[in-house]
Amino acid sequence: MEPGRGAGPGPGPGLWRCGRRLLWAASLLCVLLDLQLPGLLASGQAEIENHLEMGRKLLAAGQLAEALSHYHSAVEGDPKNYLTYYKRATIYLAMGKFRSALPDLSKAIELKPDFLAARLQRGSILLKQGNTEQAKQDFEAVLQSDPSHKEAQSQLARLTELEVSMQEARAAYQRTDYAGAIRILERAVEISPWAPEAKELRAECYLLLGDYGKAILDLKPTTKLRADNRAAFLKLSQLYYGLGEHEEALAQVRECLKLDQDDKACFAHYKQVKKLSKQLESAEEHIQAQRYEEAIDKYKAAMKTESQVELYIIRAKARICHCLSKSKRPQEAIDVCTEAHQRDPRNIFILRDRAEAYILNEEFQRAVEDYQEAKEFDGENEEVKEGLERAQKLLKQSKKRDYYKILGIRRNANKQEIIKAYRKLAQQWHPDNFQSEDEKKEAEKKFIDIAAAKEVLTDPDMRQKFDSGEDPLDPENQQGGGGHPHQWPFEFNPFGSGNFHFKFHFN
Repeated sequence: MEPGRGAGPGPGPGLWRCGRRLLWAASLLCVLLDLQLPGLLASGQAEIENHLEMGRKLLAAGQLAEALSHYHSAVEGDPKNYLTYYKRATIYLAMGKFRSALPDLSKAIELKPDFLAARLQRGSILLKQGNTEQAKQDFEAVLQSDPSHKEAQSQLARLTELEVSMQEARAAYQRTDYAGAIRILERAVEISPWAPEAKELRAECYLLLGDYGKAILDLKPTTKLRADNRAAFLKLSQLYYGLGEHEEALAQVRECLKLDQDDKACFAHYKQVKKLSKQLESAEEHIQAQRYEEAIDKYKAAMKTESQVELYIIRAKARICHCLSKSKRPQEAIDVCTEAHQRDPRNIFILRDRAEAYILNEEFQRAVEDYQEAKEFDGENEEVKEGLERAQKLLKQSKKRDYYKILGIRRNANKQEIIKAYRKLAQQWHPDNFQSEDEKKEAEKKFIDIAAAKEVLTDPDMRQKFDSGEDPLDPENQQGGGGHPHQWPFEFNPFGSGNFHFKFHFN
């Protein structure tokens, strides 16, 4: 009689048969595992060894990413092997990923606390990060096992030097000896290049000394050395903004908002930089399209948006100067350019634009002087060299015959204004209007000059030559030299007797 059978409630016959089958299956599984486990383990171990060997070869060949992939597989295959973690950490370090290396080194130490190589490597990383407290624990652990370990002794000495340097640098900063603090921090940064504190303190010292460029160089790495360094991104943006580099300022403040789009300080600064950037970009687009009046309006608006940073005011004044010169408003251009030049005396483009305004204003000597000054600052600039040559020709030309002065018009007069002035003067100085021979001769001379002025200034090619400092009617400028350079646009014999006859061409 089977146990459990008889009086009283109990499992039925079907349940007992099921239990027997399960016991039999479990026994069979154990037998099979006993038979196959050694083979399975051997196969798995061989695969791990293969990954480690491939990783070693790829590492030797400098194929770090491929080597890392094999070490990942080795760690997954044997998560209790301290040496595999250590080898993967060395790959991370070779790739410059020290943050990724630290967990692997810690895991290797956890699995094997007396693994000195891992402790020394972790301590070195912690020291470079400026984490002196934890680094000291690793170096002291190594020395406890091996008191004569020279590298551990050396690293511990460097750690002490770092702590002393940081203390001295902070003390120098507190007593406003910023240059002294910077000198001390040189060594601290050398020992702990991945420590944000040393770079941030040195950046602050550079800022207080007015060296924004070096402050930026120190601050930039700290954005990656801290997980959420919005303060550094904001400060970088403000520094670039103060240096007039609004595009880079915009890029940095956007990085801050990527970390937290609701950051109030970053968002407020972003709105200011964005508004100014848009105005400056729009102004430059107008200049490229030769819409100078619209560009002037945009630059004036930019000066209202940012009235405190001198660099933006200088830029706006300089570009307004350029627009006024290009739109042929010489006196306004001279006034604005002069103010811009006072703010930025070494800016060759301000000098160039003022020189061009002086040319429009027929002040050729001053134009020459501006181009000469610009050439002193940049002797290789082709535009400046060409401008100087042209201004010198115009100065020389102004001492001879000036067609604009003959007609009494400005250098930016259009064709209609030229013809109008010509008609008025031609009628005024018609030789038939005069009686005495002396008066007629004087009238003839003026009339010829008036006709020549009209001829040159209404012909685009000839006018361009004249504006470049060359008189197209001057025999000296004619190829081959000598001879009458030009046929006049009217019929008239100055040497004949009797009545003069003129046939005007007013086209």
